[in-house]
Amino acid sequence: MATAGAKEIILAEARRIAQAHGYNGMNFRELADRVGIKPASIYHHFASKAELGAAVARRYWEDAADRLDAIRVEEGSPEASLRRYPETFRRSLESENRLCLGSFLSAEHDDLPEPVMQEVQRFAEVNVAWLGQMLMSAGIVRSNDAAEARARAIFASIAGAQLMARSRADITVFDTLVAAYRESGLLPS
Repeated sequence: MATAGAKEIILAEARRIAQAHGYNGMNFRELADRVGIKPASIYHHFASKAELGAAVARRYWEDAADRLDAIRVEEGSPEASLRRYPETFRRSLESENRLCLGSFLSAEHDDLPEPVMQEVQRFAEVNVAWLGQMLMSAGIVRSNDAAEARARAIFASIAGAQLMARSRADITVFDTLVAAYRESGLLPS
């Protein structure tokens, strides 16, 4: 396995494990078994579990930022982009009822090493900033403070909808809640 390729495979599989079991459920032995290498080989790429966890969380928010930018470009309007925002969380549920990595790791806050927690917080910041930009661009809110408050409410609501759906292994719970957010005016319809 080539070094750069191995690191990417380790990151991808560690992400899948963390989305299903959280940071505490991620161990090098299971990860190595899934990747097809010896556990000690992981240390060639990541000096510790904390370093691996931080790298996984960083990659996750970077991918999320890229996906949000792609939605903005594809849609061309902030209103249409906001309508598509819930799909970024729905995709995790569609993938074996996994939870958003940012949400899962946030729930483990007290047990996370500081570098991992910083990356998890960055995920929330990226989402809130993007939502705030879309809300301002759409003219839904008039001030930066209002944009941030509304963006945080949307982010928390969508993450909560995902959590409720996952706990019931029923993606229609997510869809029903998102529809209710649209009906109430939290999200554009």
